[in-house]
Amino acid sequence: MLAVYAERFAPDDPLSALVVGEQPEPVAPEGWARVRIRAAALNHHDLWTLRGVGIKAEALPMVLGCDGAGIDEDGNEVVVHAVIGDPGVADDETLDPDRAILSERHWGTFAETIVVPRRNLVPKPASLSFEEAACLPSAWLTAYRMLFTQGGCRPGQTVLVQGAGGGMSTALVMLARAAGLRVLVTGRDEAKRQRALEIGAHETYAAGERLPVKVDAVMETVGRATWSHSVRSLRPGGTIVISGTTSGPQPDDAELTRIFYRQLRVIGSTMGTRHELAALVAMLDATGVRPLVDRVLPMAEARAGFEAMAGGDLFGKVVFTL
Repeated sequence: MLAVYAERFAPDDPLSALVVGEQPEPVAPEGWARVRIRAAALNHHDLWTLRGVGIKAEALPMVLGCDGAGIDEDGNEVVVHAVIGDPGVADDETLDPDRAILSERHWGTFAETIVVPRRNLVPKPASLSFEEAACLPSAWLTAYRMLFTQGGCRPGQTVLVQGAGGGMSTALVMLARAAGLRVLVTGRDEAKRQRALEIGAHETYAAGERLPVKVDAVMETVGRATWSHSVRSLRPGGTIVISGTTSGPQPDDAELTRIFYRQLRVIGSTMGTRHELAALVAMLDATGVRPLVDRVLPMAEARAGFEAMAGGDLFGKVVFTL
Protein backbone atom coordinates (compact mmCIF):
# COMPACT_ATOMS: atom_id res chain seq x y z
CA MET A 1 0.00 0.00 0.00
CA LEU A 2 1.06 3.62 -0.50
CA ALA A 3 2.34 5.18 2.71
CA VAL A 4 4.25 8.25 3.92
CA TYR A 5 6.76 7.23 6.55
CA ALA A 6 9.97 7.97 8.45
CA GLU A 7 12.74 5.51 7.62
CA ARG A 8 15.27 7.15 9.98
CA PHE A 9 15.71 10.26 12.13
CA ALA A 10 17.23 13.49 10.84
CA PRO A 11 17.20 16.17 13.58
CA ASP A 12 18.77 18.88 11.39
CA ASP A 13 17.15 18.00 8.06
CA PRO A 14 13.87 16.22 8.83
CA LEU A 15 12.61 16.08 5.25
CA SER A 16 15.62 13.97 4.27
CA ALA A 17 14.15 11.16 6.40
CA LEU A 18 10.75 11.30 4.68
CA VAL A 19 9.76 8.51 2.31
CA VAL A 20 6.69 8.25 0.09
CA GLY A 21 6.56 4.62 -0.94
CA GLU A 22 5.17 1.16 -0.32
CA GLN A 23 4.54 -0.58 2.99
CA PRO A 24 2.71 -3.85 3.68
CA GLU A 25 -0.98 -3.77 4.57
CA PRO A 26 -1.41 -3.77 8.39
CA VAL A 27 -3.10 -6.66 10.19
CA ALA A 28 -5.87 -5.81 12.64
CA PRO A 29 -5.54 -7.44 16.08
CA GLU A 30 -8.68 -8.63 17.84
CA GLY A 31 -10.85 -5.68 18.81
CA TRP A 32 -9.25 -3.43 16.21
CA ALA A 33 -10.78 -2.19 12.95
CA ARG A 34 -9.41 -1.57 9.47
CA VAL A 35 -10.07 1.84 7.97
CA ARG A 36 -9.53 2.83 4.33
CA ILE A 37 -8.22 6.37 4.61
CA ARG A 38 -9.86 8.97 2.39
CA ALA A 39 -8.15 12.07 3.84
CA ALA A 40 -5.42 12.75 6.41
CA ALA A 41 -4.15 16.06 7.80
CA LEU A 42 -0.56 17.14 8.46
CA ASN A 43 0.63 18.37 11.87
CA HIS A 44 3.90 19.73 13.26
CA HIS A 45 4.04 16.46 15.20
CA ASP A 46 4.92 14.76 11.91
CA LEU A 47 7.97 16.97 11.42
CA TRP A 48 9.06 16.31 15.01
CA THR A 49 8.76 12.57 14.41
CA LEU A 50 11.16 12.88 11.46
CA ARG A 51 13.56 14.59 13.88
CA GLY A 52 13.27 11.65 16.28
CA VAL A 53 11.24 13.37 18.99
CA GLY A 54 8.72 11.22 20.88
CA ILE A 55 9.58 7.99 19.10
CA LYS A 56 12.14 5.22 19.57
CA ALA A 57 14.41 3.95 16.81
CA GLU A 58 13.06 0.40 17.15
CA ALA A 59 9.65 1.69 15.97
CA LEU A 60 11.05 2.52 12.52
CA PRO A 61 9.88 2.51 9.80
CA MET A 62 6.96 4.52 11.15
CA VAL A 63 4.00 5.58 9.03
CA LEU A 64 3.32 9.22 9.89
CA GLY A 65 0.04 10.99 10.53
CA CYS A 66 -2.15 11.60 13.58
CA ASP A 67 -5.32 12.82 11.86
CA GLY A 68 -7.52 10.98 9.42
CA ALA A 69 -10.99 10.09 8.20
CA GLY A 70 -12.16 7.24 6.04
CA ILE A 71 -14.41 4.23 5.67
CA ASP A 72 -14.37 1.28 8.06
CA GLU A 73 -14.76 -2.37 7.08
CA ASP A 74 -18.54 -2.14 7.52
CA GLY A 75 -18.82 0.76 5.10
CA ASN A 76 -19.29 3.47 7.75
CA GLU A 77 -17.77 6.92 7.28
CA VAL A 78 -15.64 7.60 10.35
CA VAL A 79 -13.23 10.03 11.98
CA VAL A 80 -10.24 8.36 13.67
CA HIS A 81 -9.47 9.27 17.28
CA ALA A 82 -5.68 9.39 17.53
CA VAL A 83 -5.11 8.54 21.22
CA ILE A 84 -4.29 4.88 21.82
CA GLY A 85 -4.48 3.94 25.49
CA ASP A 86 -5.39 1.23 27.94
CA PRO A 87 -9.02 0.18 27.33
CA GLY A 88 -9.37 -0.10 31.11
CA VAL A 89 -9.03 3.70 31.41
CA ALA A 90 -12.65 4.22 30.51
CA ASP A 91 -13.40 7.81 31.50
CA ASP A 92 -10.45 9.79 30.12
CA GLU A 93 -7.80 8.08 28.06
CA THR A 94 -5.72 11.27 28.01
CA LEU A 95 -4.88 10.58 31.68
CA ASP A 96 -3.42 7.15 30.89
CA PRO A 97 0.34 7.54 31.57
CA ASP A 98 1.12 4.92 28.92
CA ARG A 99 -1.01 6.45 26.19
CA ALA A 100 0.41 7.23 22.78
CA ILE A 101 -0.95 8.90 19.69
CA LEU A 102 -0.88 7.43 16.23
CA SER A 103 2.59 7.48 14.63
CA GLU A 104 4.39 7.14 17.97
CA ARG A 105 4.01 3.38 18.59
CA HIS A 106 1.34 2.47 16.05
CA TRP A 107 1.35 3.29 12.34
CA GLY A 108 -0.38 6.55 11.54
CA THR A 109 -2.92 7.83 9.05
CA PHE A 110 -0.69 8.61 6.05
CA ALA A 111 -1.46 5.32 4.34
CA GLU A 112 -4.15 3.67 2.27
CA THR A 113 -5.20 1.46 5.19
CA ILE A 114 -4.77 1.82 8.95
CA VAL A 115 -5.81 -0.26 11.95
CA VAL A 116 -7.00 1.23 15.25
CA PRO A 117 -9.01 0.03 18.25
CA ARG A 118 -12.67 -0.13 17.23
CA ARG A 119 -13.52 2.23 20.12
CA ASN A 120 -11.41 4.91 18.38
CA LEU A 121 -13.88 5.32 15.51
CA VAL A 122 -16.30 8.26 15.67
CA PRO A 123 -19.12 8.50 13.10
CA LYS A 124 -18.62 11.21 10.48
CA PRO A 125 -21.78 13.16 9.62
CA ALA A 126 -22.63 13.66 5.96
CA SER A 127 -22.35 17.43 6.43
CA LEU A 128 -18.55 17.17 6.89
CA SER A 129 -16.32 16.30 3.97
CA PHE A 130 -13.54 13.77 4.50
CA GLU A 131 -11.03 16.61 4.10
CA GLU A 132 -12.73 18.68 6.82
CA ALA A 133 -13.19 15.72 9.16
CA ALA A 134 -9.52 14.77 8.81
CA CYS A 135 -8.49 18.09 10.38
CA LEU A 136 -10.25 17.45 13.69
CA PRO A 137 -8.53 14.75 15.81
CA SER A 138 -5.43 16.72 16.90
CA ALA A 139 -5.45 20.53 16.83
CA TRP A 140 -9.22 20.98 16.77
CA LEU A 141 -9.84 18.36 19.44
CA THR A 142 -7.11 19.89 21.62
CA ALA A 143 -8.71 23.33 21.17
CA TYR A 144 -12.15 21.97 22.07
CA ARG A 145 -10.86 20.39 25.30
CA MET A 146 -8.91 23.53 26.20
CA LEU A 147 -11.92 25.81 25.86
CA PHE A 148 -14.81 23.77 27.16
CA THR A 149 -13.48 20.93 29.34
CA GLN A 150 -10.37 22.34 30.98
CA GLY A 151 -11.20 26.02 30.63
CA GLY A 152 -14.91 25.71 31.40
CA CYS A 153 -15.60 28.67 29.11
CA ARG A 154 -19.21 29.80 28.81
CA PRO A 155 -21.07 32.08 26.36
CA GLY A 156 -20.51 35.75 27.11
CA GLN A 157 -17.08 35.30 28.66
CA THR A 158 -13.92 36.82 27.19
CA VAL A 159 -11.04 34.59 26.13
CA LEU A 160 -7.53 35.52 25.00
CA VAL A 161 -5.79 33.35 22.40
CA GLN A 162 -2.03 33.82 22.43
CA GLY A 163 -0.46 33.64 18.99
CA ALA A 164 -2.26 34.29 15.70
CA GLY A 165 -2.05 32.15 12.61
CA GLY A 166 -1.17 28.63 13.72
CA GLY A 167 -3.48 25.66 13.37
CA MET A 168 -4.21 25.57 17.09
CA SER A 169 -5.00 29.28 17.39
CA THR A 170 -7.20 29.10 14.30
CA ALA A 171 -9.25 26.30 15.86
CA LEU A 172 -9.45 28.14 19.19
CA VAL A 173 -10.71 31.33 17.56
CA MET A 174 -13.35 29.64 15.43
CA LEU A 175 -14.67 27.36 18.17
CA ALA A 176 -14.74 30.14 20.77
CA ARG A 177 -16.63 32.48 18.45
CA ALA A 178 -19.12 29.75 17.55
CA ALA A 179 -19.74 29.14 21.28
CA GLY A 180 -20.61 32.77 21.97
CA LEU A 181 -17.35 33.88 23.57
CA ARG A 182 -15.68 37.25 23.05
CA VAL A 183 -12.36 36.42 21.40
CA LEU A 184 -9.16 38.47 21.69
CA VAL A 185 -6.01 37.40 19.85
CA THR A 186 -2.37 38.46 20.07
CA GLY A 187 0.33 37.97 17.47
CA ARG A 188 3.57 39.39 16.12
CA ASP A 189 2.51 39.37 12.47
CA GLU A 190 -0.01 42.02 11.40
CA ALA A 191 -1.22 39.99 8.41
CA LYS A 192 -1.96 37.00 10.63
CA ARG A 193 -3.79 39.22 13.11
CA GLN A 194 -5.94 40.46 10.24
CA ARG A 195 -6.72 36.88 9.24
CA ALA A 196 -7.70 36.15 12.84
CA LEU A 197 -10.29 38.94 12.58
CA GLU A 198 -11.59 37.46 9.35
CA ILE A 199 -12.19 34.05 10.93
CA GLY A 200 -13.96 35.32 14.03
CA ALA A 201 -11.74 37.22 16.48
CA HIS A 202 -13.38 40.35 17.87
CA GLU A 203 -10.12 42.23 18.51
CA THR A 204 -6.41 41.63 17.94
CA TYR A 205 -3.31 43.10 19.57
CA ALA A 206 0.42 43.03 19.05
CA ALA A 207 2.30 40.42 21.06
CA GLY A 208 2.74 41.64 24.63
CA GLU A 209 0.47 44.65 24.21
CA ARG A 210 -1.54 45.57 27.30
CA LEU A 211 -5.21 44.68 26.85
CA PRO A 212 -7.98 47.19 27.62
CA VAL A 213 -9.88 44.55 29.66
CA LYS A 214 -9.08 41.60 31.89
CA VAL A 215 -10.13 38.27 30.40
CA ASP A 216 -11.84 35.25 31.93
CA ALA A 217 -9.48 32.72 30.35
CA VAL A 218 -6.26 32.55 28.35
CA MET A 219 -5.50 29.79 25.86
CA GLU A 220 -1.72 29.43 26.06
CA THR A 221 0.31 27.43 23.55
CA VAL A 222 3.38 29.68 23.19
CA GLY A 223 5.00 29.38 26.63
CA ARG A 224 8.00 31.45 27.64
CA ALA A 225 7.45 34.41 25.30
CA THR A 226 3.83 35.05 26.36
CA TRP A 227 3.56 33.59 29.88
CA SER A 228 3.87 36.83 31.86
CA HIS A 229 1.43 38.58 29.52
CA SER A 230 -1.05 35.71 29.95
CA VAL A 231 -0.94 35.93 33.74
CA ARG A 232 -1.24 39.73 33.77
CA SER A 233 -4.19 39.66 31.33
CA LEU A 234 -6.42 37.54 33.60
CA ARG A 235 -9.15 38.80 35.90
CA PRO A 236 -8.96 37.62 39.53
CA GLY A 237 -10.03 33.98 39.63
CA GLY A 238 -9.37 33.53 35.92
CA THR A 239 -7.90 30.51 34.17
CA ILE A 240 -4.89 29.80 31.98
CA VAL A 241 -5.13 26.60 29.96
CA ILE A 242 -1.77 25.52 28.56
CA SER A 243 -1.24 22.86 25.90
CA GLY A 244 2.10 23.83 24.40
CA THR A 245 5.33 25.77 24.82
CA THR A 246 6.50 26.55 21.30
CA SER A 247 8.78 29.38 22.49
CA GLY A 248 10.24 27.36 25.36
CA PRO A 249 9.00 25.82 28.61
CA GLN A 250 10.77 28.04 31.17
CA PRO A 251 9.39 31.59 31.58
CA ASP A 252 11.71 34.35 32.76
CA ASP A 253 9.21 35.12 35.53
CA ALA A 254 6.68 32.48 36.61
CA GLU A 255 4.53 35.22 38.18
CA LEU A 256 3.82 33.02 41.22
CA THR A 257 2.96 35.94 43.47
CA ARG A 258 0.39 37.26 41.04
CA ILE A 259 -1.01 33.74 40.54
CA PHE A 260 -1.66 33.07 44.23
CA TYR A 261 -2.75 36.62 45.12
CA ARG A 262 -5.30 36.77 42.31
CA GLN A 263 -6.26 33.11 42.88
CA LEU A 264 -5.64 32.19 39.24
CA ARG A 265 -5.98 28.66 37.94
CA VAL A 266 -3.31 27.10 35.72
CA ILE A 267 -4.50 23.94 33.97
CA GLY A 268 -2.67 21.64 31.60
CA SER A 269 -4.43 20.10 28.62
CA THR A 270 -3.40 17.38 26.18
CA MET A 271 -5.37 16.16 23.14
CA GLY A 272 -8.90 14.99 24.05
CA THR A 273 -11.09 11.96 24.60
CA ARG A 274 -13.08 10.09 21.97
CA HIS A 275 -16.24 11.42 23.64
CA GLU A 276 -14.95 14.98 23.24
CA LEU A 277 -14.13 14.23 19.59
CA ALA A 278 -17.73 13.07 19.09
CA ALA A 279 -18.97 16.26 20.77
CA LEU A 280 -16.70 18.39 18.55
CA VAL A 281 -17.98 16.65 15.42
CA ALA A 282 -21.56 17.26 16.58
CA MET A 283 -20.79 20.92 17.26
CA LEU A 284 -19.45 21.45 13.74
CA ASP A 285 -22.40 19.56 12.27
CA ALA A 286 -24.81 21.86 14.13
CA THR A 287 -23.04 25.22 13.71
CA GLY A 288 -21.61 24.95 10.21
CA VAL A 289 -18.13 25.91 11.45
CA ARG A 290 -15.46 24.25 9.32
CA PRO A 291 -11.67 23.92 9.65
CA LEU A 292 -9.56 26.13 7.43
CA VAL A 293 -7.77 24.10 4.79
CA ASP A 294 -4.72 25.77 3.25
CA ARG A 295 -4.22 23.14 0.55
CA VAL A 296 -5.27 19.64 -0.50
CA LEU A 297 -2.70 17.34 -2.10
CA PRO A 298 -2.73 13.73 -3.26
CA MET A 299 -0.88 11.62 -0.70
CA ALA A 300 1.64 10.71 -3.39
CA GLU A 301 2.67 14.41 -3.33
CA ALA A 302 3.00 14.57 0.46
CA ARG A 303 6.54 15.94 0.34
CA ALA A 304 5.25 19.25 -1.03
CA GLY A 305 2.96 19.58 1.99
CA PHE A 306 5.79 18.86 4.42
CA GLU A 307 7.94 21.47 2.66
CA ALA A 308 5.19 24.08 3.01
CA MET A 309 4.80 23.36 6.72
CA ALA A 310 8.56 23.42 7.32
CA GLY A 311 8.71 26.80 5.57
CA GLY A 312 5.82 28.25 7.57
CA ASP A 313 3.94 29.05 4.36
CA LEU A 314 0.47 28.11 5.66
CA PHE A 315 -2.76 29.51 7.05
CA GLY A 316 -4.87 26.46 7.80
CA LYS A 317 -4.34 22.73 7.42
CA VAL A 318 -2.53 20.68 4.79
CA VAL A 319 -4.67 17.70 3.84
CA PHE A 320 -3.59 14.61 1.89
CA THR A 321 -6.21 12.62 -0.02
CA LEU A 322 -6.53 9.12 -1.39
